[in-house]
Amino acid sequence: MTFRNDGKLPPTAKIPYGGDYNPEQWPDEVWDEDHRLFTVAGIDTLTVGVFSWSLTQPAEDTYDFTILDRILDRAAAEGRQVCLATGTAALPPWLAKKYPEANRTDFEGRRHRYGQRHNFCPSSPAYRRLATALADRLAERYAHHPALLAWHINNEYGGVCYCELCADAFRTWLRNKYATLDALNDAWCTTFWSHRYTGWAEIEPPSALTEHWRGPDHTAFQGTTLDYSRFTTDALLGCFLAEKEAIRRHDPETPVTTNLMGMFRPLDYHRWAPHLDFASWDNYPPLDAPPTRAALAHDLMRGLKNGAPFWLMEQTPSTTACRDVNPLKRPGELRLTTFQAIAHGADAALYFQMRASRGACEKYHGAVIGHAGRDDTRVFREVADLGRELELLENVTLGARTPARTALVYDWDSWWALEISDGPSRLVRYVDVVHAYYRAAREAGADVDVVPQTADLTGYDVVLAPALHMIKGDLAARLEAVAARGGTVLSTFLSGRVDEHDRAFLTDVPGPLADLMGIRVDEWDSRPAEFVQPVHLGESVCEARLVFEIVLPRGAEPVATYGADFYAGTPAVTRHPYGEGEGWYVATALDQPGVDQVVRRVLARHDLLGPYADHPTVETAHRAAPDGTRLLFLLNHAPEPARLDAHTTATDLLTGKRTEEGEPLTLDPLGVAVLRLH
Repeated sequence: MTFRNDGKLPPTAKIPYGGDYNPEQWPDEVWDEDHRLFTVAGIDTLTVGVFSWSLTQPAEDTYDFTILDRILDRAAAEGRQVCLATGTAALPPWLAKKYPEANRTDFEGRRHRYGQRHNFCPSSPAYRRLATALADRLAERYAHHPALLAWHINNEYGGVCYCELCADAFRTWLRNKYATLDALNDAWCTTFWSHRYTGWAEIEPPSALTEHWRGPDHTAFQGTTLDYSRFTTDALLGCFLAEKEAIRRHDPETPVTTNLMGMFRPLDYHRWAPHLDFASWDNYPPLDAPPTRAALAHDLMRGLKNGAPFWLMEQTPSTTACRDVNPLKRPGELRLTTFQAIAHGADAALYFQMRASRGACEKYHGAVIGHAGRDDTRVFREVADLGRELELLENVTLGARTPARTALVYDWDSWWALEISDGPSRLVRYVDVVHAYYRAAREAGADVDVVPQTADLTGYDVVLAPALHMIKGDLAARLEAVAARGGTVLSTFLSGRVDEHDRAFLTDVPGPLADLMGIRVDEWDSRPAEFVQPVHLGESVCEARLVFEIVLPRGAEPVATYGADFYAGTPAVTRHPYGEGEGWYVATALDQPGVDQVVRRVLARHDLLGPYADHPTVETAHRAAPDGTRLLFLLNHAPEPARLDAHTTATDLLTGKRTEEGEPLTLDPLGVAVLRLH
């Protein structure tokens, strides 16, 4: 049985399992051994052709698909399916030499020569023409190939170019956005520092040679830099769309994606979301990050397509290679992180890479098959064991949604605007603030949808909007509506400060959120990272750092107060009745225990605390399948067993064991249970 959901994912009978495969690097006898090992490990899906441009097009007027023909034919013969990449992420040497304008110009104004990857200018006509032509040829040739499961355009889009082609394209983008120079001058506040433009040609990209100093985050005109970030997002999206259009000329059905990178600051993925048939992403969390950091990225990717499942396109089976220090995944960690992705909405589990490269910068990157080609390594055994478990799940999770009643607003514009702002503090990091509130909700057992500012909020009881620096459109009115009908909205310091052009609101802080929050903020204090301000929260004292807004209640009641300095005793956290609901405001960067207390009070009001909220190492996530099946994932992130009392009757799909309500339920160290709820 196959199932295609409304997220336009590829139709599959089970969770696709496999990953990036580069057989063009190896002789035929290695291919034979690879496929034998794939069968042993339960590998059924291969991502191929990601960096094959120099092989498939060795010269401008020459295409050679011999190797790709063999790769796809062999996959079909072995009963495997292929996610076929267009191979356009890295220029072939001949293209960079013949069309030097296709090479990027960096932030310091240097035109690069050939090398590395992601080395193309998105505004280069030569790059656009040749990349689109290659995608067209590939689609014409392979649209009806029996192994084809999905199209994979480019790879991990990213990077910024500051060349004259991009400068001209930026000016065109600005004309389309603002129509008149008067409108642009008003949006960018160009009367400041004699910047008023009288001709479009006078506008330059914001770089180290123009508006910036001390790096990309230090800019004299935030509005200009903000728009260049938006332009770059759209320029790279234009490259994607050109290739997708070429594919669609020959293949109107097969789903098309590109692998995103989770919380990747340079590109606003919400602007990409409508154009992806399904979202997919590469999971390489920061070193020593708590489990909720990856969970946040999973939920962000799921939110791109209105809650539809996504693909985990890449993860390492063991270790990365690109960092200064590259820790190894411990026994059981691969299984745990893979099931975490599935728990949060992944309908595929793929690796980078299937076989370790022999040379170049990824030869020490983890792989399912190492240089010796063995099937008795710990990593290979874990991959194979996991493959067998995914077979047990069959199609039960495919298309399953997350029934969340809590939303977290995630906004790239707020991210950009906050971190390029001069003041109050460059030490505030958007993702750190957002993650603190997400972590608190998740560890309290709440399912969370991560949504854009434009999302429909009518289905949520709780909306978390931390560090919502920029307020756009009718968001404030929609947040008020959540509270008016009985919900709770929580926001934090540095929210409601600027409009879509990064201009300060000419009203009391927090701007359009002031009525909902019932407060006024006239002043704010910023201190070094080592400075700690005590905050009295109920019976406890927590710590606050970085920014301390001085709150004047206008209908709100204090929930917590500052403990020192001239503003000691003034509110640090407030609660404001609004309609049938509430608006909560946190005026400082509380430590995690403080955030936890506040968020749990909010969730408790709506009966959203999970049944295992007192087990901080046990992550829970629900999915509801199209046939009505309700699933609860339990993930133990501790190296010790987790002993629970079952909150309901359920059957573990991985073991077949049934547990009655109230009976003991034990998770092994780094253990997983996938419970079908009765």
